[in-house]
Amino acid sequence: MNIPARGLLLLTVGLSVLAVILTVVVLITRKTEPGSSPLPLRTVGEVALPGDGSRFDYASLDADRGLLFIAHLGASEVIEVDVRAHKVVRTIGNLPSVHGVLVVPALHRVYATATGSNQVVSLDEDTGAEFHRSPTGEFPDGLAYDPRRGAIWTTNLTGGSETVIDAGTGAPRGTVALGGEVGNVAYDPTADRMLVAAQGHNELVAIDPATLAVTHRTALPGCEQGHGMTLDAVNRLAFVACEGNAVLVTISLNSWQVSEPIRVGSDPDVLAYDPDVHRLYVAAESGTVTLLTLRDQQLAVMGSDHLADGAHVVAVDPGTHRSYYPVPAGAGGSPALLEREPTGP
Repeated sequence: MNIPARGLLLLTVGLSVLAVILTVVVLITRKTEPGSSPLPLRTVGEVALPGDGSRFDYASLDADRGLLFIAHLGASEVIEVDVRAHKVVRTIGNLPSVHGVLVVPALHRVYATATGSNQVVSLDEDTGAEFHRSPTGEFPDGLAYDPRRGAIWTTNLTGGSETVIDAGTGAPRGTVALGGEVGNVAYDPTADRMLVAAQGHNELVAIDPATLAVTHRTALPGCEQGHGMTLDAVNRLAFVACEGNAVLVTISLNSWQVSEPIRVGSDPDVLAYDPDVHRLYVAAESGTVTLLTLRDQQLAVMGSDHLADGAHVVAVDPGTHRSYYPVPAGAGGSPALLEREPTGP
């Protein structure tokens, strides 16, 4: 079909304008979510991370030593960063599709879930040397430590269970079947129990760590696929992020009462809590970070905004109150650890 020159020019201009409009729409959709508001955080700096821009997962901080351990899932390795010296200390490889990572300073050990081989691996915090590998259920993910019994708990996401091993020897201690997909696990030191976000059943489950028996189940109304979880043990609260409908719920660990849901970023993943200042960080797959504060047993949103693409992992230092986010691309376009600090008290 022949198009006159003037018509061709108008068509070209029109297509160019349409492309610009579509680009703006995509950027706005990616970076803005309902209820967004500025984060009360300022940039401290960033540390270049080794490897490619493939997915990062959990991170765990030894606050006393300033050592942050980051699961670089896509590279099947854990990256150790000295956040005080702002440098990478080492990378620890041979951890297939590593998801969870947990440093236990009292033992000078780091535990990582090698999801690709259905194992939990124990590492020396000082050298990165491997101590042992223990079998888990299907898709080991999050981790928790029971200090009273010297036990490591591993959530098997698709296996619908918890694997318990001896933290020192790696010997199996038992398995707790929960059914359905399972989210994060945490130890409640006040009540001496394990708490699990059973996302397949939209429940918070309590387990006796001595007998491995389920002692309580609480339904989480308004929460779809509760996955990320952390605790405020002093104030007797559990916080659960619901990845299916982008909300956060708070559960009283005394009464088991569940709060009204609070909107957070789309597909919330990792949570971190700063207990001294009662601040909760929720990092979402969308790159949105939501910062909340606890007052009179109630959470209030301080800010919620797009931090960076891929910023779904957060760790917080309770001493400095700084927060850390491993992302596929920092200011220079390469993988980086972003460091932020609160703008107010």
